[in-house]
Amino acid sequence: MNFISTRRAFATRLASVLPIFGIASAAILSKSGFAQTSAAPSANGIRKLNDDGKPASEKEVITPIVERDGVLYISGIGAHDSRDSKEWTIESHTTIVMDKIKKAVEAGGGSMDTVLQANVYLVNIDHWDGMHKVFATYFPHGGPARTTVAVAALPGNSLVEINCIAAVAGK
Repeated sequence: MNFISTRRAFATRLASVLPIFGIASAAILSKSGFAQTSAAPSANGIRKLNDDGKPASEKEVITPIVERDGVLYISGIGAHDSRDSKEWTIESHTTIVMDKIKKAVEAGGGSMDTVLQANVYLVNIDHWDGMHKVFATYFPHGGPARTTVAVAALPGNSLVEINCIAAVAGK
């Protein structure tokens, strides 16, 4: 078997001997393109990401996207509508929220087809039909397991808030 069978095998072998020479193997690997492009997992295998899929700040109290062992945990996302409340509809708020959910899932490495479970919080249970009609359009191949509950209020003037769990695509 050839010692240098692939670039990845070569980089892995090189990285294992570089510490002997006092050379930072991580720097070499990242320059060669073998390092992960998104936040590397911490010692406990957890990646904490911001809304754009970049490493989250250690100062953030709530991390929008957390990944561990190929599973994404997306924190609750609301519409945070600054328009006059007379203009609010459950359909518009659900669209805002689902667009943000889609962006967060994709930033973490998943897709809407990999969403496994969702929790939906409504300020009025009578909004269920309108929310459900919009929600369903984001899952043309079948939706995730879902729980929907009514709550007294939500932050940010939102009529709906949704959090979800998704698998990382390809893991």
